[in-house]
Amino acid sequence: MNYEDHRRQYLLGGLHRSMLPESPLDLFEQWQQQAIDAGLKDPTAVALATADPSGGLWQRLVLLKGVSDGGFVFYTNYQSNKAMALAAEPRASMLFPWNELDRQVIVAGRVAAIGAEESDAYFASRPRDSQLGAWASSQSQPIDNRAALEAQYAAVADRFAGADIPRPPHWGGYRLHPETIEFWQGGEHRLHDRFRYTRQSAAWSVSRLQP
Repeated sequence: MNYEDHRRQYLLGGLHRSMLPESPLDLFEQWQQQAIDAGLKDPTAVALATADPSGGLWQRLVLLKGVSDGGFVFYTNYQSNKAMALAAEPRASMLFPWNELDRQVIVAGRVAAIGAEESDAYFASRPRDSQLGAWASSQSQPIDNRAALEAQYAAVADRFAGADIPRPPHWGGYRLHPETIEFWQGGEHRLHDRFRYTRQSAAWSVSRLQP
């Protein structure tokens, strides 16, 4: 396999300063909606990067579940690797890889757990099978085999049979409060358009970066 043979041109359009709103969240929501409208398979999928207590770096895909109170919301098990990392270093980066649109968005900032009521409301909206999965899985912990995992799920399904499923105390949401947001639009001849918003107190400054 020759990796160097895999390349393409980026021709889907440019990004100009005149197109930039005052708030990067407005542009993000515009791009996010366009990713949804374009029919991307997982338009809200985002790579979340964290640093663990030993300084090691890790990333994984999560699903964005909202933009509210000036931040990006996602949910997870509070005992997972990502939660342990955020407890030690409450900063993270998100990468939205909208490759089909020749776009990327990179967000970085501080992360904090959201309130219990907000987590409860979202958990109640999840499909029942997903609610059971949140109880069944000790996320990031070793397990012998698939059969053992399915047995845990079956036990939880029996436990809550015929009843509403409450949110597990070990599961809930986080909000990443952005300090920088960069928008990348692919350009011809690799002359991509990059604009980085940086928070300055209550306002945002914006700079064009060379590709």
